[in-house]
Amino acid sequence: MTEPVITVATLANRERIVSSLVAAFTGDPVLRYLFPDETTYPAYAAAFFGHLFDKRVGKGAVWTIADGASVAIWEPPYTDDAPPSDAAWAASLPADVLDRVHAYDEAVHKVLPPAPYWYLGVLGTHPDHAGRRWGHAVMEAGLRRAAADGLPAVLETGTAANVEVYRRAGWEIVDTVSEPLPTWIMRQKPS
Repeated sequence: MTEPVITVATLANRERIVSSLVAAFTGDPVLRYLFPDETTYPAYAAAFFGHLFDKRVGKGAVWTIADGASVAIWEPPYTDDAPPSDAAWAASLPADVLDRVHAYDEAVHKVLPPAPYWYLGVLGTHPDHAGRRWGHAVMEAGLRRAAADGLPAVLETGTAANVEVYRRAGWEIVDTVSEPLPTWIMRQKPS
């Protein structure tokens, strides 16, 4: 099996990355909590993932395979850059959706560790490319960066099955959130 080519994403990858993530997270509990309506899910999820991509692409912390078929969007621990404003993205969402996004974000951020760490915000592979372990490969790129900085990596997942997948990849549960929906906070120490 040929090793996949991992690249740092650029703005040219945005459309494919967003499309892949919308498809990858169609059944994800967190995304379906945030955007439960079938008719609006594609547009709202695309705006959400586009916003996360835009905030991080300039930091060199978005790794991808096949120009966006699989992607890991990481948040580095330190930055001097001001992220793009949330105002335009927030204005594109109805109040009830924005309320759910803020409630989830607030609940998770209350239990994240205080020390510096690399944060794996999004990890997804388009369903057409699932089963190739590309998600593990792009995740590893961020883990190597965190290890090079001597820092742990942190993520959250709202999918119980993913907890076991992450455990097998060396992550450990460090906290949980029960509301607004069950979420596991996981950490991997630098190796």
